[in-house]
Amino acid sequence: MKSVTAASFFRNSHVSLDCADSDELQFQKTKVSIHEQLIDSLNLSIVSEISHDEFAVEIRSLASQLCKERVKEIPPDNRDRMIIELMDEVFGLGPLEVLMNDPEISDILVNSPQEVYVERHGRLEVTDVIFADAQHVTRIIQRLTSRVGRRIDEVSPMVDARLPDGSRINAVIPPLALDGPVLSIRRFGAKPLGIDDLLKNGSVTNAMADFLLAAVESRVSFLISGGTGAGKTTLLNALSSGIPVDERIVTIEDSAELLLQNQHVVRMETRPANTEGRGEVMQRELIRNALRMRPDRILIGEVRGAEALDMLQAMNTGHEGSLSTIHANDTREALARLEIMVKMSGLDLPIPVIRQYIGAGIRLVVHAARLKGGLRRVVRISEISCPDGERFEVNDIFGFHQTGVDENGIAKGEFYTTGYRPACLNRIRLAGVHVSDRIFDKAGPVAMETSEFPASCFE
Repeated sequence: MKSVTAASFFRNSHVSLDCADSDELQFQKTKVSIHEQLIDSLNLSIVSEISHDEFAVEIRSLASQLCKERVKEIPPDNRDRMIIELMDEVFGLGPLEVLMNDPEISDILVNSPQEVYVERHGRLEVTDVIFADAQHVTRIIQRLTSRVGRRIDEVSPMVDARLPDGSRINAVIPPLALDGPVLSIRRFGAKPLGIDDLLKNGSVTNAMADFLLAAVESRVSFLISGGTGAGKTTLLNALSSGIPVDERIVTIEDSAELLLQNQHVVRMETRPANTEGRGEVMQRELIRNALRMRPDRILIGEVRGAEALDMLQAMNTGHEGSLSTIHANDTREALARLEIMVKMSGLDLPIPVIRQYIGAGIRLVVHAARLKGGLRRVVRISEISCPDGERFEVNDIFGFHQTGVDENGIAKGEFYTTGYRPACLNRIRLAGVHVSDRIFDKAGPVAMETSEFPASCFE
């Protein structure tokens, strides 16, 4: 029989999920049956009269008694595990509890009752965790959503929310999910990675870090672009350490993920509409309101719509040094997406005007990527301008060139400098921030072999 330890839930190799252990499935079905019997046996009238600890003792005692009564279904050597998991069913997240307690796991992906994946160190792994059936998955999803005051049912079959611990959940149930309920949980560490962590993991070079921190301190506005899971939010978190301690920061997010270490921070989060379709508060409204809150910096977790115009207006009217992230596959695509978002504002602005506005508000685009094997790297830092409104001038300052993959299938390559001296250096120096000239003097590779570093940065 399987042990109750977390390690026992992971397969040593990728095998077909069709071969799910029938004994494990029967165990889960028995657990669901006992859980239902346990709930039916509770005297709910006294629950509010006793403490949580006393209630837990009562539940454990009752669970132990029910397990003894079903000794034919639960052998004595498996009884302790059954009691632990019954406690998880009552107070936690059932089969997912062991995964939520593993600090190395960054994503939990439930595709079906018998198909659960996790991501650790940038790579997906299939697990031995299974549910009894689709109703079991749905019950756990409903418990998660109820914790944050949200609902999910046939009327509202999709939810995207943030848990109290900062984890982000996305769930879809039938009829939208054709093959049964689907759940994704993105977890964030209690302590966000800092610049030192990114340097240790080889995500950036010293020259990159020095330049970006100098740009942040001297109020140079920039975008962080990248695909899903590329580490945009982690990088934004790390770079926020360059903001002087005497500045007031207002953060605006769809789902609060930023964990800034700065002292003077005001956090705001959008709100979805209620079941009657009312009460929605979008990022655009929050940005407008933030401008009345005397911010020195505005940090937008991710720009994805018409709020792009309001963000640019803030950057061009005294709120330099504001930062945001954007989903894009490369630097030029990030600029193109920003153009489209500005057009979504409803104002019929000519393209040359939009481009000049973008070029005036944003000076740098930092592009992060998730490479083969889960490796995350800052692959491009570029200065942009649009002097004539016709086309963007994109000048790369630093980059990363992938040379292949190693024997473990993990990307390897080298960072390089282009020799381009960014125009924003003048602003950085006028702000009294020092950046060494030597990092821009010569084009060529930086002596750093990235395959020496783990793929776990940006988690």
